[in-house]
Amino acid sequence: MKKLLHVGYGPKTLAGIPARFDPAEWEEVRLGINPAGKPDTVGSTIDMAAVESASMDAVFSWHNIEHLYPHDVPLALAEFRRVLKPDGFLVVVCPDLQEVARLVAEDKLTEAAYTSPAGPIAPLDIIYGHRPAMASGNLFVAHRCGFTMKVLVGTLKAAGFQAIAVKRRPQAFDMWAIASPAALDKDQLAGLVGQVLPG
Repeated sequence: MKKLLHVGYGPKTLAGIPARFDPAEWEEVRLGINPAGKPDTVGSTIDMAAVESASMDAVFSWHNIEHLYPHDVPLALAEFRRVLKPDGFLVVVCPDLQEVARLVAEDKLTEAAYTSPAGPIAPLDIIYGHRPAMASGNLFVAHRCGFTMKVLVGTLKAAGFQAIAVKRRPQAFDMWAIASPAALDKDQLAGLVGQVLPG
């Protein structure tokens, strides 16, 4: 079994997430800062001391990095790299602010961009965090930074990831990035994209 570290606020398991991590092949370990989410390990992505170095085949960061302050993002990415095996890879999912900005420019800041299981989601929620959740006291969902594709790629490169591919999903207003600390050729990276990222 390959080991997958699933970090961030999100679903209790990978079931329902459109990434292809087959439970028959992957053992999922969840790390999150909010105890209410019942992660396997409660902890912050900027200090994952509970996770051994080079112990994970993959790290899955589901809507996590936008909750960090900008100066903490490099710390989290360094931690992701530290826990990855040399041939491991990182998958990062975060809002696509370039696509969200299109709706803001059309003066649709508070209009529903799409409907989630939690209800209508407006650009304001995507940029700053889900308002109903925060109003109920869950400030873990507040957003403190954001990314366009160019900024996300540059941030991953600066953190030492050598092979990077990003897929934008305009209708979902998110981006999926796959990054490897190892240098991969075009075919290897394309194979990883096809294997893991949603269609």
